[in-house]
Amino acid sequence: MTFTNHPGDELAALLKKYAPTGVVIVCDSNTHESAVTLLKADCETVASAPVISIPAGEEQKGLDTVQLIWNQLTDLGVTKEWLAVNVGGGVLTDIAGFAESTFKRGIDFINIPTTLLGAVDAAIGGKTGFNFKGLKNQIGTFTPAKDVIVSTVYFNTLPEQELLSGYAEMLKHALLSSDKMLAKLLNYSLLYPEFDADALLPLIEESVAVKETIVASDPTEKGPRKALNLGHTFGHAFEELAFERNSPVPHGYAVAWGLCAALILSNLTIGFPSDTLHSFAKYVKDNYGTPGITCDDYPRLIALMGEDKKNTVTGQPSFTLLKAVGQPLINQTAPEKEITTTLDILRDLLD
Repeated sequence: MTFTNHPGDELAALLKKYAPTGVVIVCDSNTHESAVTLLKADCETVASAPVISIPAGEEQKGLDTVQLIWNQLTDLGVTKEWLAVNVGGGVLTDIAGFAESTFKRGIDFINIPTTLLGAVDAAIGGKTGFNFKGLKNQIGTFTPAKDVIVSTVYFNTLPEQELLSGYAEMLKHALLSSDKMLAKLLNYSLLYPEFDADALLPLIEESVAVKETIVASDPTEKGPRKALNLGHTFGHAFEELAFERNSPVPHGYAVAWGLCAALILSNLTIGFPSDTLHSFAKYVKDNYGTPGITCDDYPRLIALMGEDKKNTVTGQPSFTLLKAVGQPLINQTAPEKEITTTLDILRDLLD
């Protein structure tokens, strides 16, 4: 993994190192005219490379889009000796990585994330996948990118909502790491005009290091890597419910609400410190607002949690909880009453 302000130069060096027989760029409709144009201008090696562009958006993260990529890879005559360069956010690197990891039983790819969420989460760690039957990332593989190039040059024009979405995953990494790291993030401003992309780069490096350390200890998520699911059992349920209602929310916003819920459940069941919970909840309320749920939504949310791919028993939600910052407990379960109490408290803290 490389952190740089010159992604074109780094890509050229990597392509010289790996020497593929061909290169194909995969992007979406948001990055085709911006990031890909910039990358081609900065990297002569890919100036004439063919481009596969898919429609942008979470709603495109399905089997039809995977087939679109497979069809175009086939039409281009791509072989196992080629290398794909995925340029885009988390949806793009997830679904393109899956298509490439299964095409001809796998071709190599490099990820160049163009969103903060992609840089600190989706583009690293080797998870690929797509949504199926309304459920997040139900089909996927563990296939690490050949390399990842992280550059904040793509972040200067991101809307605040996109920055906050990625920052939620950084907050998760801080909760899994240390009080010092968490305090640092809670005191950093993502809002324009104060936002400084260059100043964010060392925070991204620190955040990515937390994830990489955990992933290295458990690449296929059999044990310790499940700590990275902190907040996601609740968060995916919030996200899926919003999608069902045709009012989708950014992934990171759902994660932020899910982290808050996980800390509440941790406080109720294993004594996570109340002061840290309340300071974190205040940050979430001030920056991410509320999921806007009512008690009438609880049965559906609990049902969605019961369908989560991380569960070890079908129908029984499985949570990563925290005894304290930096002290995760994986594969935790809770009675339905404690889950509904958690949702009650979440509404009180965020509404």
